[in-house]
This record gives sequence, structure tokens and C-alpha cells, in this order.
Amino acid sequence: MEIAKLGEFGLIDRLTKDIKIKNDSTKYGVGDDCAVLSYPDKEVLVTTDLLMEGVHFDLTYIDLQHLGYKSAMVNISDVFAMNGTPRQITVSLALSKRFTVEDMEQFYSGLQMACDKWGVDIVGGDTTSSYTGLAISITCIGEARKEDIVYRNGARDTDLICVSGDLGAAYMGLQLLEREKAVYYGQIDDLQKKIAEAKAAGTYESQSARFQEQSAKLQDFQPDFSGKEYLLQRQLQTEARGDIIQKLRDAGIRPTAMMDISDGLSSELMHICKQSGAGCRIYEKNIPIDYQTAVMAEELNMNVTTCALNGGEDYELLFTVPIGDHEKIEQIEGVKLIGHITDAKFGQMLVTRDNQEFELKAQGWNPLQR
Repeated sequence: MEIAKLGEFGLIDRLTKDIKIKNDSTKYGVGDDCAVLSYPDKEVLVTTDLLMEGVHFDLTYIDLQHLGYKSAMVNISDVFAMNGTPRQITVSLALSKRFTVEDMEQFYSGLQMACDKWGVDIVGGDTTSSYTGLAISITCIGEARKEDIVYRNGARDTDLICVSGDLGAAYMGLQLLEREKAVYYGQIDDLQKKIAEAKAAGTYESQSARFQEQSAKLQDFQPDFSGKEYLLQRQLQTEARGDIIQKLRDAGIRPTAMMDISDGLSSELMHICKQSGAGCRIYEKNIPIDYQTAVMAEELNMNVTTCALNGGEDYELLFTVPIGDHEKIEQIEGVKLIGHITDAKFGQMLVTRDNQEFELKAQGWNPLQR
């Protein structure tokens, strides 16, 4: 169904009619000029992300349901990175005419799956037209007690540096998708070139059946993802690490500084150090890397440590804790100690496996570098 047949408010009604309110702080959600929220005893956390087709995602290899899921999760992740609890999101979309009502239902089904996982309410947003593809703007609202909020600027000398999960897998998943996309379009270009040459030579009619057969095979093209399923999952199905936040709370650990890793470990750690007025030492041997990430990096002749430091889109948590929490941290599954905070005069350094030291560089994702 064409979106124009429903109109803006008809589309909103269709996409939001099954939303059920989960949080007491949501006094009124979709359906009026504003949502009404109430946080009488908590600090309010607000974060916004803008995702642009062709810059942040490619609909060649991510379907709209996964895109909806990922769009919500990257915002929810920011609230967890402040040691908060996400409660509501607003969703604004700019759509070109190529999208149908059914497409948007798929997108919203992904959104709702992500929100249901973390008990988040969809409480509003906006829709408009676009001449350049799909644009997604999501705002996530969360809550936290004032004394629980963790900023980037709290890291202190001797604090331990920790990360959740493993790093570099999402970036390797992107490289895998881009490789298979290049193979597919390379075959199309090769076939088109052969057809053009045949037409120029006057032999196209005699070869047309073969060209049609080759074209049909391309319609059934299957990318080679065997043995790389984890990498695809990390790229296409982003997960916010609220589970790690809960484990830290259960262990009685309050991080001194924290961020989620969206642009790469190096970039995020340098943000923490700059805002905390500190330096750091991280150890290459301690950086958690999945086996599939290492294998894919070797296939592409890339340095796996560089991928883990600069890849981005992992959405794991990077945080610092007082050195006195060392034993507690070691007991938490899914958290790895990778280094420690130093005085600023010692710089921000990576210690390699052979004990050489190199200054960290911010080589992660930069959305304004085109």
C-alpha cells in the first residue's frame, strides 16, 4: 500500500495502534501534541541519534525489521552508558516514495522488539517526505538517581579500564557484507559489459539465451556467509548491554566513567581520558576478540587489533572502576580488564604483545568525514 493513501496520521495510527504502555513514568504516549512523562524523584536522561541511508546503513543488506531493531538499540545503549534505565523513545522518519506501508510495519516491528526487550515505551515522533532516501531520528529518554549517573569525566589515576563482550566483530561483519555486495555488483557489471560487447559485434542475438541464463543466475545470487554468522549478527542485530549494567549493580560496582563503543575503542577511550584529564595504558593481549573476527581479518589481510581498536558499532560498554573493585570485576562474566588509567603526563598508550608502546590514535568512525 502506498503511504500517501493513508496519510501521515493514518500511518501513525496504523504503526502505533498496538503499543502498550509499560512504565509508570509514561503518563500519556502517542495521540496528542506531546507525550506526558513524570519523573518526580529521578534525573532525566535524553539522547538522540540521526541515521541516514547511505551514511549509516545500506538497505542492500539490512532489512527494515533489523534496521528498526538496531535504530532503537543504539539509542537505548546511550542511556545504559550513563548507568541509567531507558523508559521511552520518540521516532521520526523521513520517507521517499519507494517505501510502502508494509515496509514501515516491518520497521516498526523491529523497533517494538527492541523496546519490548528493555521495557521501553514508544511515545511519539514525526513523519515527513524525503527526496534522498530514508532518514531516522530517534530520541531515547531514561531515568537515574542523581548519585548513580556515570559521566565520561570521572576516571582517575589507577582506575581499571574494562570492556564488555568482544570488539571488532561488527566492523568485520560490515566488511563481509561489503565484500559480498562487491562480488554481486561485479558480476552484474561483467554481464552488462559482455552484452554491450556482443551488441557492438552484432552477435547479441545468437548469445541472448546464454545472457538470459546468466541473468537468471544473478537473480538467485547467494552470498558466502558460511562460518561468519556471528559477525553478521553483530553488524545487523545490535544489542544494548543492559545485562552488564545489571551485573555491575548486583556486584555493588559503580563505574567512575563509562561510554558505549560506537565509534571504536580508541576514540571512546580517548574521550574518557580527555574529559577526565587522564592518561591510560591498555594491553593488546587483553583486548577481547572473537575467533570469527580474527579469521575474517586474516582473510582480508587486515590487522585484527587495529580492527578491534577502530572498527566501531560494537556497542559494548567501556568503563573504568576503582582498583579496589579488581576482584569483583574478575568475577563478572562477559567483562574483560584491558588496562588502567594513568596520570595525563604519561599519555594514552597501547602496549603491544612484545611490550612496545604506541600512542593511541582516534581512527574510528567519523560521520562528518566524507
